[in-house]
Amino acid sequence: MTTRRNFLKMGVSAGALVASGRIWAQAGSRSDVVSSTAVWDEVPRILARIKPHKFPPREFDITKYGAKGDNQTDNTEAFQVTIAACTKAGGGRVVVPRGEFITGAIELKSNVNLHISEGATLRFTRDTSKYPLVFTRWEGTECMNYSPFIYAFEQENLAITGKGTIDGNADQDHWWNWRATRAPGSSTGKDQPSDRQKLVEMATQGIPPKQRIFGPGHYLRPQFIQPYRSKNILIEGVRLLNSPMWQVTPCLCTNVTVRDLYIDASGPNTDGCDPESCSDVLIENCFFNTGDDCIAIKSGRNDDGRRVNVASQNIVIQGCHMKNGHGGVTIGSEISGGVHNVYARNCQMDSPILYMALRIKNNAARGGLIEKIYMRDVTVGQVAQAPIGIDYYYEEGEKGGHTPIVRDVAVDNLKSQKSKYGVYLRGFKNDPIQGIALTNCEFNGVADGNVVENVNDVSLHNVRINGTEVQRLTS
Repeated sequence: MTTRRNFLKMGVSAGALVASGRIWAQAGSRSDVVSSTAVWDEVPRILARIKPHKFPPREFDITKYGAKGDNQTDNTEAFQVTIAACTKAGGGRVVVPRGEFITGAIELKSNVNLHISEGATLRFTRDTSKYPLVFTRWEGTECMNYSPFIYAFEQENLAITGKGTIDGNADQDHWWNWRATRAPGSSTGKDQPSDRQKLVEMATQGIPPKQRIFGPGHYLRPQFIQPYRSKNILIEGVRLLNSPMWQVTPCLCTNVTVRDLYIDASGPNTDGCDPESCSDVLIENCFFNTGDDCIAIKSGRNDDGRRVNVASQNIVIQGCHMKNGHGGVTIGSEISGGVHNVYARNCQMDSPILYMALRIKNNAARGGLIEKIYMRDVTVGQVAQAPIGIDYYYEEGEKGGHTPIVRDVAVDNLKSQKSKYGVYLRGFKNDPIQGIALTNCEFNGVADGNVVENVNDVSLHNVRINGTEVQRLTS
């Protein structure tokens, strides 16, 4: 691989066609096309298709079905009975009133709006027996595992609303410690990495998903909220705290609205919102303070992602505020089904431990097609690495026989105040990143220049690094 030192010696100008494939920027290229404001004309059409369901004006108060908000009583059965009554009546609101309600897994049914009232806390038990085996997707691979805390399977017209709090009750001694690796030779302790590898191997061997059984005796942490193969979903207004793992993770869903959430969890892999293989998704006006990516758009991992083969597409992100996390708006890494048509705008990001504002991660084991990724009007206080990053060397890197493709990425009017690098772009030598357009961008307080390896077709218009306009991207 060409080193950064070699790149510094090359001195490539805009408009030049470079034999190494590192930079190619010229008038009329793909990057000029994707930088056009015309691409944003698609957003109103996407938003017109995203319409939350209107629920019947019926309410079902869980306390009338035996629930007690004393932070002691197990209300798992009361939730089941209340949801069943709401469903039988034709739908409505299942209301959690003021109080602190302990429960195990909640399974939502069609036409049910789970409403967490202001002053209410829905707190999930640490008793793992309260999370039955369900069909789920764990880090992009389908299996049978502990139920997500709030789960729905093949349902429609679903909502979680209100101004109350949903507390996953996870901490360093509960759920989060499952991520640890068991010491060699030890028969005790938690060991998620071994189970993770076992699950991936099962998918590679073609074992059917329903025979990939985990749950008791294993350590794959469940997700917080996961509607699966469902449609017409609204998640709005609530506070999410202390998730065991990924937080809002609609999978294989259509018509999804995630709005006005306050998300705070510092544990490992506590991504904020991860739509997987979803279409027509709106994420707006949310606050993220997470232990991993704030938003991460995904579509399945490796062989299993290619087997299901459903892309995430037509996703609009707007008005969000990102603090701690790995990426603000992230694409990947479980991305084998591909991602198309992502629009992120009017967001604010600022934290010394937020890695990147726009982060795209892929490798030769995933191999998905990522294209038409657009970001504009984003303000970045500081990030730890770079405001914009595209990396083919995430985890497995070049180990794998599947070509990762990233093309047509356009960023307009992004302004950052502090970072290690301006941009961090690493493609493969025989598989370069294709089509990057940066317009009206300012990268201030950049400590170490850029990292640019194997990128074709770059367009720069009014781009400044540390106050100096640049006509080319160099390492």
